[in-house]
Amino acid sequence: MSEYDPFFQLVRLGIGHRTDQISSDIDWNYIQALAEWQGLSGVMVDGVEKLPLKQRPPKPILLQWIGEVMQGYEYRYELYRRALAEMAEFYNSHSLKMMVLKGYACGLNWPKPEHRPYGDIDIWQFGQQKEADEMLEKEKGIEVDDSHHHHTVFSWRDFLVENHYDFINVHHHKSNVELEKEFQRLGQDDTHAVEVYGEKVYLPSPNLHALFLLKHTMNDFTSFSMTLRQLLDWAFHVEKHGKEIDWEWLNGILEKYHMKDFFNTVNAICVEDLGFPTSSFPVMLYNPDLKKRVLNDILSPKYTLEEPSRLIPRLIYKYKRWRGNAWKHKMCYNESMWSAFWSGVWGHLLKPRSI
Repeated sequence: MSEYDPFFQLVRLGIGHRTDQISSDIDWNYIQALAEWQGLSGVMVDGVEKLPLKQRPPKPILLQWIGEVMQGYEYRYELYRRALAEMAEFYNSHSLKMMVLKGYACGLNWPKPEHRPYGDIDIWQFGQQKEADEMLEKEKGIEVDDSHHHHTVFSWRDFLVENHYDFINVHHHKSNVELEKEFQRLGQDDTHAVEVYGEKVYLPSPNLHALFLLKHTMNDFTSFSMTLRQLLDWAFHVEKHGKEIDWEWLNGILEKYHMKDFFNTVNAICVEDLGFPTSSFPVMLYNPDLKKRVLNDILSPKYTLEEPSRLIPRLIYKYKRWRGNAWKHKMCYNESMWSAFWSGVWGHLLKPRSI
């Protein structure tokens, strides 16, 4: 039995999947810390609620956990929705369309959207990002930061907003330049939308969101680490929109850009560890040893996004992380490590504040 088995069993319970009999000997402090790290505290509470009373954590731990989920997840979810509606109202009043990427678009696929964590708000404005930012500065007096690659940044209420003019960073890998053209093509589809507090908010098409989720999860994985919450975003998207995805087209893209090994490994984790039905995913041919290595990196990453604050130690850490993640790069990219390294250096020189 793996030390992670109780955790995965509770995840499966929390998202409504079957699981084996859960052990009565659980280190609840460890489970709670791991759930927080993976962005799954809400899912854990949902799983615990399905346990017999005698198997649940001690009352003080459970009450603290429920309080954290109510405040950090459910309350924030409503603030997030209100912020989206306010932004949409502003843009709609100026005939500017706003598509929300990841975040809310992913949460709509979850059994309980309010139990998915929400951080930054990522938006796409159908090629009118510049006009939208100028309007925001002029009428709202909101300062827009353009020191980042592929998106500008501003604050709306308590949320950081990333307004994308590119879907991916074309300065990180040469292959991203060509792939971005595909994203731009997909990004013109404005036929998917929902209403949030009476305001129209656009959503990515199933094809766009499938490719976007895979690419951004892969980027996090190769740059530092990814989380199980990101895999659930992907799995729930496939579960809800799988019949709308053009799998032949997507497989062609994945083959062309050397993303198939990552795709197959992620799907294997969704099926074997998270309990999603095999029928929801395309046929998987994966390396079990590679899958195990990827899963261990998710649960106990050697390198993370956290970096030293001082410049020289930070650069040293970045280099060590880059070298240590070489196996991930080989798994996910055709181009050489050094090609990507110099592309990244040039990208940082263009935007020095990103160093």
